[in-house]
Amino acid sequence: MVKALVQIDVITIFPNFFRGPLDYGIVRRAREAGLVKIDIHDLRAFTRDRHHTVDDRPFGGGAGMVLKPEPMFECVESLKVAAREERGVVKQSVILLSAQGKRFDQKLASELAELERMVLICGRYEGVDERVGTYLADREISIGDYILSGGELGAAVIVDTVTRLIPGAVGNQASTRQESFVTGPEVGDDPSSDRNVRATRASSSDKNVRPTQTELQSGSDSTCSSGGLLDYPHYTRPADFRGMKVPEVLVNGNHNEIKRWRRRSALEKTLQNRPDLLDRVPLSEEDRSLLAASDEH
Repeated sequence: MVKALVQIDVITIFPNFFRGPLDYGIVRRAREAGLVKIDIHDLRAFTRDRHHTVDDRPFGGGAGMVLKPEPMFECVESLKVAAREERGVVKQSVILLSAQGKRFDQKLASELAELERMVLICGRYEGVDERVGTYLADREISIGDYILSGGELGAAVIVDTVTRLIPGAVGNQASTRQESFVTGPEVGDDPSSDRNVRATRASSSDKNVRPTQTELQSGSDSTCSSGGLLDYPHYTRPADFRGMKVPEVLVNGNHNEIKRWRRRSALEKTLQNRPDLLDRVPLSEEDRSLLAASDEH
């Protein structure tokens, strides 16, 4: 049996929460193909009192409860992950889901997809004992600037985002290079890499997830990567739906015009919805001209 490309462990007080998110779509197919192995661990199983207490009042007073360090440390230690100072070398990471963490984005997702193992600790209540973040986890991640009731939703988001970047998880890996926020080569761009070879072997029995050399190397000449911008608009059949027509440029067969239209549309959508992204990506003179034309309109 081929070893999974990525091992993901999730620590939570609500293990049944993950019955839904892990059983559909790309995550399910990747699990069935042996590309990713996901184990859910009940934090309460590592408590020692009859009430299975995982939280307590914070020192210094204040509202709410804080997750205790003892069960968290014992749970992670039971997983036999590498020591904190060695995890970078062996491509492992213990991650605390926290509102105080580094904001999760596509670049960070690509970094995590290079790992061979990650442990996701789901916070709850008013937070987690600080010693968990300082001495146990090697990084803290937040999926956005808002407050959730716990880290379970965040963990599900990270699992989905990372899984789809594993070679073989998406039918045509080239499609992951032309999506919103993608700024450079994604995991799996080199079809000869060890990870891609293992992915092909693992998924050889599943026609829905098996990548080919051509799929991993190429995309249509008429497409363009997002380059860190929002994705360009997409249309499909029928070409005329209730009087709403597909832009003529997309059906005329001129790939150079299609590329230019898609780039202009991506720039316009980014300018409208996420102008902050324009400060983070290199823009060509043509891009600047297209933006200037959009401003005039």
